[in-house]
Amino acid sequence: MTQPPHSVCESFPAARDVLEQAIQDRVFPGAAFGVFAQGQVLTTEALGHFTYEAGAPPVRPETIFDLASVSKVVATTATAMLLWERGRLDLHRPVGETLPEFVEAEALGSRKRSVTPTMLLAHSSGLPAYERLYERCSTRAELLDACLRMPLEAAPESRAVYSDIGFIVLGQLLERLAEEPLDAFCRREIFAPLGMTSTQYRPPPEIRSSIPPTGIDVGLRRGTVQGEVHDENCCRLGGIAGHAGLFSNVADVLRFASCILRGGAPVFQREAVSLFTARQSMPPHTSRALGWDTPSAPSSSGQFFSSHSVGHLGYTGTSLWIDLEKRIAVALLTNRTYPDAHSESSSEGIRRVRPRFHDALMQELNASK
Repeated sequence: MTQPPHSVCESFPAARDVLEQAIQDRVFPGAAFGVFAQGQVLTTEALGHFTYEAGAPPVRPETIFDLASVSKVVATTATAMLLWERGRLDLHRPVGETLPEFVEAEALGSRKRSVTPTMLLAHSSGLPAYERLYERCSTRAELLDACLRMPLEAAPESRAVYSDIGFIVLGQLLERLAEEPLDAFCRREIFAPLGMTSTQYRPPPEIRSSIPPTGIDVGLRRGTVQGEVHDENCCRLGGIAGHAGLFSNVADVLRFASCILRGGAPVFQREAVSLFTARQSMPPHTSRALGWDTPSAPSSSGQFFSSHSVGHLGYTGTSLWIDLEKRIAVALLTNRTYPDAHSESSSEGIRRVRPRFHDALMQELNASK
């Protein structure tokens, strides 16, 4: 198994100060972060507690968090890369040729028939961003069927709109091509070779209390959400989906990031990394690569990541940014959705904290050279 070197425990006090202030401002109760640079893990650190309540467990560097949409790159996009390498995924073949359910309700000349995997990965398919399908679908099969039959809101490649629906469809496409569930494929082909032993879908009941809660659900689950996926549509899908569901810690996320920085070794080919991390040309002015995002002002990555960077955010307050030019990766994991994802301190606060944190950290990295 290939793993990045052990942490050299370099301190980033200014970056920590940003996170400490965020905890005081109730942006999130706890956080963990890690930095990979100079060919090694410089630090994995933790601050705060699982919740704001007195006596709550402290967050530790090894604490596992709900990655939310960071799952889209660490699992789903990574699976697409491998299937593309192996000749099983044609990025330009219409989705409906592999998933007939995607187009069977459409007229023969429907624009939905031209949607390709490239468009799903680049969020340019024309599918809607999000729908509360869990409210009207009571089973995994019903929710998947609703996604596959979802009509387009716009013509393919006419706009780039971040779409959970598109990645749920993509997850189904990849499972059909791989001929096995997404979680099983990822565990064997990606996580095990990289030594990502803390990364998994659907954490078992015995470890859920060691995972920070991500909210108090007054709807679907009617209680504290801890150790099960925060996203309600993914919950209805059984915790395994193309858009969310993965749990991990900063060390494992950095193992994945260091693989990308090595050009893919030992899991991916360099050609796949180059292809999937390149910013797309369609639709015009998009910031999207295949599965990944790239910096566009203002960016959650701050001011100092180069234009040759890729990253992704997660709704629960997670993020991963990789600078392919400077050879730096930064993972930030929080549970900013606890107790209320929609509070102003949390929803607006995380938008301010992410760039401040990355700027402080990058300035400290530059000063240490």
